[in-house]
Amino acid sequence: MTVSAARVDSDILARLRDSVLERGIPATEAQVLELLRLPDERLEPLLELAHQVRMRWCGPEVEVEGIVSLKTGGCPEDCHFCSQSGLFASPVRSAWLDIPMLVEAAKQTAKTGATEFCIVAAVRGPDERLMGQVAAGIQAIKDEVDINIACSLGMLTADQVAALAAMGVHRYNHNLETARSYFPEVVSTHTWEERWDTLRMVAEAGMEVCCGGILGMGESVAQRAEFAGQLAALQPHEVPMNFLNPRPGTPFGDLELMSGPDALRAIAAFRLALPRTVLRFAGGRELTLGDLGARQGLLGGINAVIVGNYLTTLGRPAEADIDLLGELCMPVKALNQTL
Repeated sequence: MTVSAARVDSDILARLRDSVLERGIPATEAQVLELLRLPDERLEPLLELAHQVRMRWCGPEVEVEGIVSLKTGGCPEDCHFCSQSGLFASPVRSAWLDIPMLVEAAKQTAKTGATEFCIVAAVRGPDERLMGQVAAGIQAIKDEVDINIACSLGMLTADQVAALAAMGVHRYNHNLETARSYFPEVVSTHTWEERWDTLRMVAEAGMEVCCGGILGMGESVAQRAEFAGQLAALQPHEVPMNFLNPRPGTPFGDLELMSGPDALRAIAAFRLALPRTVLRFAGGRELTLGDLGARQGLLGGINAVIVGNYLTTLGRPAEADIDLLGELCMPVKALNQTL
């Protein structure tokens, strides 16, 4: 690396130390792009700064969540990364989870120390049947399990938003998935703006907004920075960070995995763009980062994890993540702190 390059690298980290760490001012899209272009030899100080920002503005606690699919497969949308689309020749088939199984999943999630349980359905948006199932499931869980309930049911109407809020759903997940400029390359059956409208209504109804996406879907580095800026403008409570796990039979099934250093750079850069946000390890981290990367991510800006398996892919055992948090002296956030 040339002397001039080293000076530029040092300058961006020094500037962000002052603005983000000391004053809590989020990194801009242009600054995020600079971070994403840092060479590998500057990754360690970048991760260190991101960890300091996380500790300063979020604290040491780590929020733990489990997720379960109430309705799997058969989705009419063509999200190119998703094996649950009914339009692709993937091995995932349509299935429903009954209420007793949903309650049992919530109980097992609570046993890990998790404070969040998210009910997910592979749909464009919920119909009357699904809303009825969700209502029954939420009531059954509340009767037996002390845990916060989140939902991810696709795009919503204003009436559905109001109904979910009345059911006691405190957080709603609906990912923008990628930068607005790249979205048409990922999904053609609905628009980025339709997703944004659902998120706006959720926030206006008083529910917490959970919104992130998937990195490594062929987007440019500039589009990753664009995405970070758009998430910062949304101001979600939580941002799940997924890394593409190419699924057989999907249009993105042959894409290469994102490199570990690029994934860690993205984690740190997104932390600096979202200094006060819950930044959650989600799908694909096991393949992209491995065990060492999981440790580096938790020391590089991450302050929440999904434990156990994901919707159609395997994750790390919950015990492995809980043990790692213990090794790193990062307490699991208690339920009474999230209410």
